[in-house]
Amino acid sequence: MSGPLISVVLPVYNGEPYLAAAIESILRQDYKRLDVIAIDDGSTDRSLDILQRHQEADGRLRIVSRENRGLIATLNEGIAMANGELVARMDADDIAYPTRFSRQIALFQERPRLAICGTGVDRLIGNRVVRGTPNPIHQSADWHVLSMFYTVFMHSTVIYNRNIIPADMLAYDATYVHAEDFDVFRRITREFPAAMIDDSLVAYRVHDESVTNKHKWPMRRTHLKIAAENLQRESLIDDADALHAIGAAVTPDTVRRAADCLLAIEEKIAARGMQTSASHKEGFMCFFYFVYQLIADEKQPQLTHQFLTQTGKWHTIRRQERYGLRAAAYAPWCSRIWGNASVRLDALARYRQSVPIKNVPPLQGLA
Repeated sequence: MSGPLISVVLPVYNGEPYLAAAIESILRQDYKRLDVIAIDDGSTDRSLDILQRHQEADGRLRIVSRENRGLIATLNEGIAMANGELVARMDADDIAYPTRFSRQIALFQERPRLAICGTGVDRLIGNRVVRGTPNPIHQSADWHVLSMFYTVFMHSTVIYNRNIIPADMLAYDATYVHAEDFDVFRRITREFPAAMIDDSLVAYRVHDESVTNKHKWPMRRTHLKIAAENLQRESLIDDADALHAIGAAVTPDTVRRAADCLLAIEEKIAARGMQTSASHKEGFMCFFYFVYQLIADEKQPQLTHQFLTQTGKWHTIRRQERYGLRAAAYAPWCSRIWGNASVRLDALARYRQSVPIKNVPPLQGLA
């Protein structure tokens, strides 16, 4: 088959429940020129057995099994082993749809200077799927601007072009543990073109044992650290320590400082005439929601109330959240009742938005 070789880097750590589906989804791609590098990072379950069974059936799968060194070391090891001019990421609990690689390859062939390409995702929750919806901003995005504020791609959807990205740039930095993808994406998009295929070509599995759920607070702290560095680089922030402080502890003082910091960033964007830029608007609001959710997860409604009041952003959150927060801030005993009700409402909304797995053809025989 003509076309470039894609090296797929698949880190594995205790992936037994979902690993077979992830591997099979890679090996059944309609683009066949693949070099699949699975690194077993010291798993204590049957992950290695699953890998070996699939290797016997398909010689495109290479396996490295060793002691645990962590995700960043594993990613860098996999990239160093890659033979392909294109390097794809895949997680051991996600599922790639059969046309994922062929769609991405087509975009790289259409745009030879493209450095990185991601795709949309569906969310796989138990036995139901929440279908992804395209974000209009992606069609005209300034990826460098968006990458200052948030992680622009789902990590397990990206393909890197090693013909464009220097080797030292395509390396994950242990300084940014649990947000290493945010760091890599901001460095690449600062220098080179990026693109997103809006269609969902990966099913992202949501479960309690995912890295995102298990390391939520360290991830958030690192995210704030990277965002502060990005904003400092663009001279858009005066009090970067305010972001570090809110990541360390959510208190009335750190909430006040974080709110003042966000208002100052917004003012600087406006002062430079950037407020008309869709990417600046989208990036800033995504970052605002990130800080808002960090505070709200502390379940101290008076602090969330303080943050929204100080930033003047009550109108940006959902109506049910506004009602609940206003009531709980003045009658704290309402907080738990409203919180439980809100969780149930959100679960019901997700269910109504979702479809059974059997209704999503690319997942048949895998999930």
